Amino acid sequence: MIFEDFSSAWSAMIWSTFALAVVMGAIVNKTNFCTMGAVSDWVNMDDKGRMRSWLFAIAVALLGVSILESLGLANTDNAFPPYRSGNLIWAENILGGFLFGIGMTFGSGCGNKTLIRLGGGNLKSIMVFFLIGIIAYFMVNPLPGSDQTLMSLLFLDWIRPLSIPLESGHQDLGTLLAGSENAASGRLWIGIIITLALLIFVFLSSDFRKSLDNILGGLVVGLVVIGAWYVTSNIQLAYESDFDGDVTVTLREYLDPTTSQWDMSEAVHENWESAKPDMNSGSPQSLTFINPSGQALGYVATGFDQVKLTFGVALVFGVILGSFLWSIVTKSFRIEWFASVGDFFNHLLGGILMGFGGVLAMGCTIGQGITGVSTLAVGSILSLVSIIFGSALTMKIQYYKLVYEEEATFFAALASSLVDMKLLPSKMRKLEKV
Repeated sequence: MIFEDFSSAWSAMIWSTFALAVVMGAIVNKTNFCTMGAVSDWVNMDDKGRMRSWLFAIAVALLGVSILESLGLANTDNAFPPYRSGNLIWAENILGGFLFGIGMTFGSGCGNKTLIRLGGGNLKSIMVFFLIGIIAYFMVNPLPGSDQTLMSLLFLDWIRPLSIPLESGHQDLGTLLAGSENAASGRLWIGIIITLALLIFVFLSSDFRKSLDNILGGLVVGLVVIGAWYVTSNIQLAYESDFDGDVTVTLREYLDPTTSQWDMSEAVHENWESAKPDMNSGSPQSLTFINPSGQALGYVATGFDQVKLTFGVALVFGVILGSFLWSIVTKSFRIEWFASVGDFFNHLLGGILMGFGGVLAMGCTIGQGITGVSTLAVGSILSLVSIIFGSALTMKIQYYKLVYEEEATFFAALASSLVDMKLLPSKMRKLEKV
């Protein structure tokens, strides 16, 4: 997909992303694809149907990205966020994932589910979305009247030194296991092997095979992840350079401030004047919902500044619209408000934790759990495991507190939950198993 001017190329990327997001929003609403729900069903009812749907989405995305990369049709090495970075921020992946898992449990769903619920009339999700967005925004952008971000003030000095620089330059399993020279073929074969293992596990369940919604939800989410990677990797700009003649560049290359062989002022649409999006906005990317929530709030706060209309903004509004359209067509649109003061504070805490945790972990259940894992990045796998652990542990503690009421202190419920998860010896159990 080659365009002759920047405005056309950028518009194609935005509208393609928006269309994919609308489809995803509608299908996720229809099928009740929900990562927090998947963990809840598994922990509380030993029902793995929605968990298998989540794993199916991972399998589809992983296989698709592995094939696209092998054909040169996707470039996740230069992705935003940098999943395959040579600096393994393992502590941020684990802490952020754990906080996000707790937050999505209190907030009744992850970042994507918040948008789905918002489109379906759930007013509680407005507060959750706002909290996620404003925290995510100021985690990466300076606070008003300051040159400090929330990330630099609260985390950077103590957590970033824990990161591990990798000599290989990339943290994906293909590079780590097959070496830099054989990374491409390594990623392809590792991707195929993991995909086959996931598909066997998923479709061994006869209940899953009979559930059209679970199959459809996982399939569509996985395909949309692939579609977004393809679109953002293949939109290019043909440009006549004074130095090199005709050149074809990606959006990322075109927006790179270090590049000087083309004159931005000639190609930018007249309404954009001399302004342009930052380089990361033109990078190959796919579904993720925490940082984009911050971008969406920034877009609105600047009076819908066209320069702020990025991939993430299109993704957020597309999912909300898709969910809204489905709820209207099926007459399932319902206005929902907080059931109690406790419900309000649970969602308040959930939004805050998801905002901090999602940026630290560099993604959410979709952003790291599916999109990141599709790149085979070790950090994404760490984030995914930590999200599931944080959510499952929170649910178990809540269940013990619900059953035993005043008898169950937080620490008693915590110890018993960890025993259930086989992370503590049985002699440390404080409450009878429920």
